[in-house]
Amino acid sequence: MEDIEDLLLGNGGGGAAPGFRLPLNAVGVNPRKNNNKPKLTKLDHPLVSKVPGTQTIYIKTFGCSHNQSDSEYMAGQLSAFGYALIENPEEADLWLINTCTVKSPSQSAMDTLITKCKTAKKPLVVAGCVPQGSRDLKELEGVSIVGVQQIDRVVEVVEETLKGHEVRLLHRKTLPALDLPKVRKNKYVEIVPINVGCLGACTYCKTKHARGHLGSYTVDSLVSRVRSVIADGVKEIWLSSEDTGAYGRDIGVNLPILLNALVAALPPDGSTMLRIGMTNPPFILEHLKEIAEVLRHPCVYTFLHVPVQSGSDTVLIAMNREYTVSDFRTVVDTLTALVPGMQIATDIICGFPGETDEDFAQTVSLIKEYKFSQVHISQFYPRPGTPAARMKKVPSNMVKKRSRELTSLFEAFTPYNGMEGTLERIWITDFAADGIHLVGHTKGYVQVLVIAAVSMLGASAIVKITSVGRWSVFGEVIETLNQVDHKAASNERKSGQDRCSPCSNQDDSCASSNDPHCGTCGPESCGGEIALEASKVSRIDKMAEDHSSRNLMGWLLKKRINHVHKVENDIASESMKKQRIKGRIGDYGITGRAVFGGVLFSFVTIVAILLRLGFRTSPSQ
Repeated sequence: MEDIEDLLLGNGGGGAAPGFRLPLNAVGVNPRKNNNKPKLTKLDHPLVSKVPGTQTIYIKTFGCSHNQSDSEYMAGQLSAFGYALIENPEEADLWLINTCTVKSPSQSAMDTLITKCKTAKKPLVVAGCVPQGSRDLKELEGVSIVGVQQIDRVVEVVEETLKGHEVRLLHRKTLPALDLPKVRKNKYVEIVPINVGCLGACTYCKTKHARGHLGSYTVDSLVSRVRSVIADGVKEIWLSSEDTGAYGRDIGVNLPILLNALVAALPPDGSTMLRIGMTNPPFILEHLKEIAEVLRHPCVYTFLHVPVQSGSDTVLIAMNREYTVSDFRTVVDTLTALVPGMQIATDIICGFPGETDEDFAQTVSLIKEYKFSQVHISQFYPRPGTPAARMKKVPSNMVKKRSRELTSLFEAFTPYNGMEGTLERIWITDFAADGIHLVGHTKGYVQVLVIAAVSMLGASAIVKITSVGRWSVFGEVIETLNQVDHKAASNERKSGQDRCSPCSNQDDSCASSNDPHCGTCGPESCGGEIALEASKVSRIDKMAEDHSSRNLMGWLLKKRINHVHKVENDIASESMKKQRIKGRIGDYGITGRAVFGGVLFSFVTIVAILLRLGFRTSPSQ
């Protein structure tokens, strides 16, 4: 069928508010016979016989942080409408796949997932850059599509797809609103898209086909969004786009203007940090000193992702990157000199068409010279429809060889040596993959793994670096600087008053002490050591509950729990004995205690007299 574009005239608001349906023809499905408009196309999957808004949806996201943000926005709208989001695709009523067109493997994974979905006869909606940039793909036949700038219409597309209709929304109009409902993958991290598209024309890039020309959000709308998410308890804000450095050139502003406005909106205590997204060299070159000043701010990570792609000017010209290796060096050298602790990540494409051994050697030399702590190395993948796809390719075995060589060089670096024993402030926002540690980042965005209670998520802390690895360092928490989510903690304390019962029964070691916000049953009111130990157990309990289902390493936490429970029981038992003895004595009152003392004194006196008489009557030696 033809692509069904947005037929609702005058809908400048970007779709209906969550919980409200637009007219049927808003998604291009016209129930009346009309030869001038696309006809309704039925899909071959069985209809889902449920009330709209009650079905379950599985969302799979490929690609960059911008795609992740789009998925979170779509999830938020679907959730607000009543749909349940689940992680098991087999149990879902509909699949929503958000795609990436940067590399062939990502699109291949998408193709596999689409095939699996069709085989299972599940209703399917495909979003993201692949359908937007390649809408005529055979794999997308019979599939509903929502474009990258139509994510605010996802509820309508899903609803019609569940009815058995094929729907396509790809027409670009205005940018989706920033204040749409959102379900974050990590509640402490907000990804804010500051612009879509870019001003470049790289010969290998397919993303430009999907995201289009530069379109920037206004400074005021972005500041408003940042203030809103800070109020929600977000502790880390990522600025995302296809090229952060190009921000604002279409609306008469620039990146430093935006950054200064955003920094002014951040909490002065440093509880929420700002991370500047990927920026290509051409535009940031104009603002290096201003960018450096922002990066020095206490609430901004001293980290920047600046792709170089190749150490050869010849290859950069073939890529149409619009800068030279010297320009890239200027960016790195200036920021490193002006920003203490500056960390720079970069990208390399191995085996670009026409790349010679000499070109690759220049790339190796550049990486060896700077010893970047993060380098994203990828092999060249020709993307259909791009100029580079028509260029003479480097043999695949040579591409793989160069990729392995560069990877081995990079992995031999030891960027974090010398950090042992140092004190660092970190911001803790996530779980580590091992199921044991929590993940924090230094101001230079070095990953720090710490063993701490789950309640530390979202907090800032001072840690001592105890050891270093190749990809991260390990630390010990010395001091917590910021409480986690003050607003949520306050609400939790209020609701906790209803859940907690006074610790009147001393045989129960504070039944509600597993709630760290419980005011009635805090350590102070539960007899000190027992309640404190119970509080420790509860935090470890929660950590184990959160982690053990994710990772086999969770058994270590269970081992810790059993040990602490044993200690708790021993302490409780001993304490109860002491309390019972003390209670029995106390029950006699003042008179009883006086009588008891008199009897005890008489007994001691009699024993002393008998001993004295015994010595007198003993025979002489």
